[in-house]
Amino acid sequence: MTELTKKRLTEYASGSGCAAKLPPGSLGQVLSKLGAIEHPNLLAGHAGFEDAGIFRIDNERALVQTLDFFPPLVDDPRWFGRIAAANALSDVYAMGGTPITAMNIVGWPKDLDINILGEILLGGLEKVTEAGAVLCGGHSVTDSEIKFGLSVTGIVHPNRWWPNAGAREGDVVLLTKPLGMGAISAAIKKQQATKQMIDNAMRQMATLNKSACEAVRELKVHGATDVTGFGLLGHGCEMAEGSGLTFTVDAASVPVFPGALELVREGVVTGGCSRGKAFLSNRVRIDAAVDEALANLFFDAETSGGLLLAMPESEAEKAVRRLRDAGTPCHQVVGRFGKRVVGEPFVIVK
Repeated sequence: MTELTKKRLTEYASGSGCAAKLPPGSLGQVLSKLGAIEHPNLLAGHAGFEDAGIFRIDNERALVQTLDFFPPLVDDPRWFGRIAAANALSDVYAMGGTPITAMNIVGWPKDLDINILGEILLGGLEKVTEAGAVLCGGHSVTDSEIKFGLSVTGIVHPNRWWPNAGAREGDVVLLTKPLGMGAISAAIKKQQATKQMIDNAMRQMATLNKSACEAVRELKVHGATDVTGFGLLGHGCEMAEGSGLTFTVDAASVPVFPGALELVREGVVTGGCSRGKAFLSNRVRIDAAVDEALANLFFDAETSGGLLLAMPESEAEKAVRRLRDAGTPCHQVVGRFGKRVVGEPFVIVK
């Protein structure tokens, strides 16, 4: 720990140390108060489960708009900035878009060295630049908890963006990053993670989904999302429910980050795991043969997770090859969408 960080950054974060979202049930209840927001050029808004808003400019261009911020998950300020920026940029990639501009969002405690914030902002700038976008400014407030993230604007063709609810019967599902960031983030806060585990996890969380998006952009991607605060099963359920299908997960095929499953077996998970179980209890079925710790990891929140891509099975081999060649953290088929029987769960884990 350097002089800059006499106090651990994660001590300025409440909760278990993961970028968990508000519970989906509560969030849906609040958003319902807004009613329907309609405009002929609003292609994706707050209705449904989309990762970002889409607003058509003309017949060739649409804006992708999103923002994301959270408290520290790691104690290295530069890496925290990289991770938070990669996480915010990810929603544009999850829509099949390209980021073009970004603005910083900062909450900063008045008793903390402002030079630490400089390191965080530099980490964020690195990722904005890597994405090919331009940092345009930002806004800051005094807060008892450190918060950092980005507001991001991207661009996409108005007829070629990837909806969350676009999966079709028979589509296979690919995942581009291993699961386990929730457990490792919680272990970092509790000082139970090894240095090697932390270093490797920081690199994965700071990896942009740019290469994954670009690798499959010309293929027939029917639906997509990124795996973040609602975990694999929460985001998978959103895709299935929106598409009116059942998402069957092959538990043995889901890639897991080294050491994460052992942490879950020791009881290291985020609050997102229990919240996800409670909310998804009637929407998800876990077969008895599935390891309990693995199932918990599937429910657990992720930070800056990979893309979850639904596409025809005929495209899967080509997609896996392109993702592998692009160097994505993983390129694994983890399940498929099928016809849903009324009354059955939206997600089945076998």
